[in-house]
Amino acid sequence: MTQPNHTDTRPDDDHPELDVLPEWPLDTIAVLVTTDPAPHAIPVSWPVRAGDRRILLSLKSDRGSLARLRDRPGIALLILGGGNVALCARGTAAVIADPMPGADDYAAVELTIEVIDDHRQSAFSVATGIQRTVLDDTELRYLEKRVATLKAMAADRN
Repeated sequence: MTQPNHTDTRPDDDHPELDVLPEWPLDTIAVLVTTDPAPHAIPVSWPVRAGDRRILLSLKSDRGSLARLRDRPGIALLILGGGNVALCARGTAAVIADPMPGADDYAAVELTIEVIDDHRQSAFSVATGIQRTVLDDTELRYLEKRVATLKAMAADRN
């Protein structure tokens, strides 16, 4: 997968920033960090790249993270994915559909990314991201349906 160019290292940090979000594999698991004011981190399934600085997620409506990002929209999303994707996307979150079309127990969330920290290193490469085994085919089909909805929402907003 092609990695975007990065800007110069910021003087107050020891790693570069990416100009745009790279592509990552569909089955990527990311880690969403919200605050209240303490940080809370949860895994999120299959984030959708919706543009150079936009990501869409589906979050279960009864999740504490959804309530926290409504109150405090500042977020960070850690993505470690195949193709040597290693980044932390920082920005703000907004609920764009609650309930999500076709998924009454989920909300669609848009992340507007302000900073993309590039965590790739020359000493190693991320060959695969966080892996999991699907134990329930019904849940897999439901996830695939939500991701298709998010992709359609991303296309509508471009």
